[in-house]
Amino acid sequence: MSPGAPSALTLPRFEHLANRRAIIDRAALAEQLAALEAPDTASLRRAASALLRDALDRGRAEIARRFEEKPTQGLQTAAAGAYLTDRVLRLLLDFTVTRLHPNPNPTAAERMTMIAVGGYGRGEMAPFSDVDIGFLTPWKQPPWCEQVIESVLYALWDLGLKVGHSSRSLDEMIRQARADHTVRTALLEGRFLWGDAALYDEAAGRFMSEVQADGARQFVAEKLAERETRHVKMGDSRYVVEPNVKEGKGGLRDLHALFWIGKFAYGVQRAAELVEHGLFTPQEYRQFQRAENFLWAVRCHLHLIAGRAEERLTFDVQRQIAERMRYADRPGKSKVERFMQFYFLQAKRVGYLSGLFLAHLDETFAGRGRRFGLPRLRRRPSRLKGFVLDRGRLALPHDDFFAEDPVRLVEIFALADLHAVEVHPLAMRAAARDAHLLTDHRRDPRANALFLDVLTSPRTPEQVLRWMSEAGVLGRLVPDFGRVVAQMQFDMYHHYTVDEHTIRAIGLLNQIERGDLVQDHPLATALFPGVVQRRALYVAVFLHDIAKGRDGDHSILGAAVAERLCPRFGLTAAETETVAWLVRHHLLMSATAFKRDLSDFKTILDFAEVVQSPQRLRMLLVLTIVDIRAVGPGIWNGWKRQLLSTLFDTAEEVLRLGHKQRGRGERIAAKQDALQQALGWDADRLASFVGQLPEAYWVAEPSDVLVRNARLIDGAGDAPLAIDTVADPERDATLVTVHAADHPGLFYRIAGAIHAAGGNIIDARIHTTRTGMALDNFLVQNPQGGRFDDEGQLERLRTGIADALANRARLTERLSAKPLPHPRAGAFSITPNVLIDNQASNRFTVVEVNARDRPALLHHLAHALFQSKVTIHSAHVATFGERAVDTFYLTDLTGDRITAPARIRALEARLLEAAGGAADAGAA
Repeated sequence: MSPGAPSALTLPRFEHLANRRAIIDRAALAEQLAALEAPDTASLRRAASALLRDALDRGRAEIARRFEEKPTQGLQTAAAGAYLTDRVLRLLLDFTVTRLHPNPNPTAAERMTMIAVGGYGRGEMAPFSDVDIGFLTPWKQPPWCEQVIESVLYALWDLGLKVGHSSRSLDEMIRQARADHTVRTALLEGRFLWGDAALYDEAAGRFMSEVQADGARQFVAEKLAERETRHVKMGDSRYVVEPNVKEGKGGLRDLHALFWIGKFAYGVQRAAELVEHGLFTPQEYRQFQRAENFLWAVRCHLHLIAGRAEERLTFDVQRQIAERMRYADRPGKSKVERFMQFYFLQAKRVGYLSGLFLAHLDETFAGRGRRFGLPRLRRRPSRLKGFVLDRGRLALPHDDFFAEDPVRLVEIFALADLHAVEVHPLAMRAAARDAHLLTDHRRDPRANALFLDVLTSPRTPEQVLRWMSEAGVLGRLVPDFGRVVAQMQFDMYHHYTVDEHTIRAIGLLNQIERGDLVQDHPLATALFPGVVQRRALYVAVFLHDIAKGRDGDHSILGAAVAERLCPRFGLTAAETETVAWLVRHHLLMSATAFKRDLSDFKTILDFAEVVQSPQRLRMLLVLTIVDIRAVGPGIWNGWKRQLLSTLFDTAEEVLRLGHKQRGRGERIAAKQDALQQALGWDADRLASFVGQLPEAYWVAEPSDVLVRNARLIDGAGDAPLAIDTVADPERDATLVTVHAADHPGLFYRIAGAIHAAGGNIIDARIHTTRTGMALDNFLVQNPQGGRFDDEGQLERLRTGIADALANRARLTERLSAKPLPHPRAGAFSITPNVLIDNQASNRFTVVEVNARDRPALLHHLAHALFQSKVTIHSAHVATFGERAVDTFYLTDLTGDRITAPARIRALEARLLEAAGGAADAGAA
């Protein structure tokens, strides 16, 4: 609140609005309101509300028309919305006190003023923002004031506005502002709208003298704590791919917080005054304005598309906003990816400006206590390689320190890592300003050696690399990295931008090396000390996605980048070769583990042939783990750990022993011996059981599943159906086993029943015993990617399967009612694709189906295979956000691979139809 009771038109942002009368003609409306006649007060208020509602609608339409013509003018659109609201409110208040509740001679107690607070007080409103207002009276509200306030609120609700309101006396205002920082912040932006100007001035003066005075430090601390809480709630990263434009990190609220703090601590009335107080340079203020304007434009587009107040920039609206703001496709980068990259660059800029701003606050309040949000540091030497330490932070001795030797731009971060100190924000400002000086020093051996020290640091490389990136130094030193800064991947799988994903992956690699993640990754932790080329592994993680956003395969292009950069970083020829190989094949292990049958020995041999050495295998495993973990929360699970561990163990045996590894017969015999010991059966009983099952069964199933299957079959006797369900913590899934009389279509019916019960099948193995029974093992997860372990859930699975096999369940109706696994998957265009491969296995035809994930996709594909008269031996399901990859190992009905060209074409056509959803109705 500021003394002076300025009229609405004196706000600078309103003065810049062109042709304001086209938005709302106040004089004409006032005449129309004055001409209204009605038999009673209620009818008169309704008539006035109708007139104002029409004016409001026409004004909004005009603002939307202007915004459509100039879709990047966010601040002008927000100001126009506030201007329109101002005019409507003032007309309404004048009408209320002159026509509805006239009071020609108000007493001193009946004085009243209305103020705009919050964002509306700032003169900024998105199309569907709340209208936040406050009514102030000198003392307790008299009846006339209560009548006026009540009438105004009813009218505003009649206008369809969402109103946030308060009614306070001056003493209540001061008391509540002192007690509640939310009230304090709202009043800080209070602006006179209507009423008694002297009363407003009195309120503003008391607020300044009784609330603002000497309360700056507490206010700043509260705002910083509030910001941290908000960031944690919103994902604690400004690079989440569905950001909250208002509340998210790097969003509008962070810019508002800077202004609030500046206003409270320095008394600024406009953001431009932050320059006068030395908080920003003119260039930084222009960056502030640019970011604010862009974020407001995005927010206004969001509201208009949603038709309501919506702050989350979800996938389904990102494409629409990119088109509205006239972005265009470029080679290797779509319009929506270019739009989102610019969004994240602005969010990054907001973070940078916040750091500078807080540094100034820190200096201002340094003498009164410890630094904001920062722990006290141990005493350290006052100088490090020419840099000075300012209260535990690396600072510059003079402003042209970087210009004297640009390699210092890298050295400051290397020293920060080595000595566990922070970089002073003013040094960060200088680094951002001077980062361009590195352009001519990229090949300097000192600069590259210092960077490699940071990248491969055993301390905190993630934090220091993020500082380097925030300052723009990393992108200048490694321009290929600069190209992926703020580069989003328009899908529902990747949670972060490419640069953030990469830096997080480095942090995870560091944690594995230190042993901090031994519970999650025992194998990788145990293997890490045996990694000979440690530097190569860190560089490979840094470069694995370096070529994303280019036109071509980012793995192949990235390997070429690695061959060019590694010698410059100081790596040997052998290390360079390893890095290039790891980047080229960084998706190989996950693709093999998640999309192929690991019990098919040809899969292991083909994988081992590419890897060729145990050292590469170790490094590839660790790289694969950190790559998956850094995608985002909830992506990594026990099933993926199990698959990668199995692939590693079997491939390592092949690479270590070559042709000396145990043959198929030896492995089967070992499993059968282990089964006998686990069950305590005699030789005859075991032989009877073994005789029922084909050799492929013993190869395919792990030992723990063999034990459960044996107990199920032994206990079932001659029963036509037996179903077993058990939660499997190791695989983070539920094992569902069905032992039933074999008949065509059994698999797709079971799959449909599991989907109808809420389960997602991630793996399935189908066997037929020599007694004519089917033995099918399914690994099932719940919609959250975990296991079913509640007995009620397990019973629903068992009942659903039994009903489906007995034709008691209407599967088609139940499955059609299931919601999409990803409600916004429709934002993505995924063309179904079917790959049929007879080289991947010696015994089976391998079919891989890529399609948009949807309810019971596996069920529908399995039904298509049933119609194609083929036998399914195993199914493997992987999902990557909105995309599903279902792989089947098939034979024809005689047990041979499917090789006839006509048969392959027919199979492909039927699967494409099912993948696209056209054949769903037939899968009953």
